[in-house]
Amino acid sequence: MNTENTWPAPAKLNLFLHITGKLDNGYHTLQTIFQFLDHGDTLSFSVNQTDKISIAPDVVGIALIDNLIYRAAILLKPYANKNAGVHIDLDKVLPMGAGLGGGSSNAATTLVALNHLWQTNLSNEKLAQLGLSLGADVPIFVHGFAAFAQGVGEDLTPVTPPTPYYLVIWPGISVSTADIFQAPDLPRNTPMLTLEQLATAQLGNDCQQVTKNRHPEVASALDWLIEYAPAKMTGTGSCVFGEFDSEQAANAALEKLPNSMHGFVAKGMNSSPLAIKLAQQQSSLL
Repeated sequence: MNTENTWPAPAKLNLFLHITGKLDNGYHTLQTIFQFLDHGDTLSFSVNQTDKISIAPDVVGIALIDNLIYRAAILLKPYANKNAGVHIDLDKVLPMGAGLGGGSSNAATTLVALNHLWQTNLSNEKLAQLGLSLGADVPIFVHGFAAFAQGVGEDLTPVTPPTPYYLVIWPGISVSTADIFQAPDLPRNTPMLTLEQLATAQLGNDCQQVTKNRHPEVASALDWLIEYAPAKMTGTGSCVFGEFDSEQAANAALEKLPNSMHGFVAKGMNSSPLAIKLAQQQSSLL
């Protein structure tokens, strides 16, 4: 494997998630803090002059034209040389519908990596603008810094929350983000907070109870994890996470995880593995 052309697509956590309103276009306004994990998918890029974009393996149930990786490459292609092509191999470890941002992260990694490899030289702001058309979470992965996010998730202020070890539990199900945001019982009027108010405010996940009501597996995962650490859900689920002071303590809890659940231990990161990779690649050219 050519490590130079192998790029990380890290997971994210929502350290809290408040829904503050609903727009006329159906999108919801929110406030959240995004933080990255040192765990995620990996994409390998083989740039060529075939003018074609191919991806392996196929994603079951998703047509190529609907694949976020393919859509991201297509968005960037008009800025590349005429015959720019690429083959992309995806090593997928993040489950879909888990609240970890896997699809958005894959799209962002494609934009950032191909911007470098195709030498299209677009700014991060332009890449984030392109990525926003693919999903509200894509810009945070493009920028690669932990952030207090507002609006629909695109208004980002860098923050530096603590970086503990997390035990992340996937209860083995996929949760539809659209279904949760369309739920009539979803809170939609949580008061907005300033960045300064976050330190003393009661922070939670407004989607958590709605998801628990519809998916008892998520409720079970939370009930189990709360015995070992403060626990909450990320995004609209299905993954839940708990904070630990040490990797050893997180792994000790992981060893007791019921067979019906899946889990991993990861370190919180305020600069994403993707941003670190890009900086390394750019410095090697100097």
